[in-house]
Amino acid sequence: MALVVICGQPCSGKSTAANCLTQALQALELKPTVRVVDESSLHLGRNQSYADMTAEKNLRGVLRSAVDRSLSKDNIIIVDSLNNIKGYRYELWCLARAAGIRYCVLYCDTEENHCRKWNEERGEKGETTYDDKIFEDLARRFEKPDRRNRWDSPLFELWPSKDRVNQSSTAIAEAVSYLTRKVDSKSGDVRVLQPTIATQNVRMSEANSLYEMDRATQEVINAIVEAQSQGLGGPVNRVSLCQQLPTINIQRQVGLPELRSLRRTFIKLTGQSSLSGPPPPSDADSAKRMFVDYLNREIGTS
Repeated sequence: MALVVICGQPCSGKSTAANCLTQALQALELKPTVRVVDESSLHLGRNQSYADMTAEKNLRGVLRSAVDRSLSKDNIIIVDSLNNIKGYRYELWCLARAAGIRYCVLYCDTEENHCRKWNEERGEKGETTYDDKIFEDLARRFEKPDRRNRWDSPLFELWPSKDRVNQSSTAIAEAVSYLTRKVDSKSGDVRVLQPTIATQNVRMSEANSLYEMDRATQEVINAIVEAQSQGLGGPVNRVSLCQQLPTINIQRQVGLPELRSLRRTFIKLTGQSSLSGPPPPSDADSAKRMFVDYLNREIGTS
């Protein structure tokens, strides 16, 4: 449904903004599913994660993978981290574009001296703080978002050092409105990112076929991942979806990136073959059966 990237200096009020945005969204009548992805949810320490460039690079990779796994058209994902590098925000924007969902940036514009003061106050309260050296390095390297960039737009700005952040804050209210407003093609005030030729699966003649193919293949992948995660006694060799569909015979452990690559290739090949042959399947069971047969040829046993 949407990806929200919160960025700002260390100790600039980002987690407070994430909590307020989450509460504001969950207070709506529709009650959308909201998930916050941050260091603490992944059991990552602040100082350890930013101790050096290698650790910071690994942190961004873990966060990006968690976001990629969580993105769907049913959830609102909030990334509560520094997100201080514009190139990294671009990577997150690309994930939202590939998923075909809404995207926005919530920026906590707090002066550096206030951030430093709040970091010290956390230490006085016995809470986790940034080491002085790490704090200075992160503050120096922060790249402020610019609404003229695609990956920083739309941009909603908060000033936690001047105004108390709560659910009724102007930026929070504007972000909630943008995330939940009905798309109007005429006004264009809400932009849903669309996959490019490089990221979209395939163009199909019928919208229903595309929907069924996308949903059915994703269900097959979810079943395989679930079966492999529960296979504590050893590798899983057979995955059964239901009695009406053939069994998936897996010869080896298959990771999620490879499964997604196979899924994209299958949908692309199906779309290409439909140009000169029969149309792609318009029902879920047929799409699943074709995808299972394809997986058995690629990663299965004979």
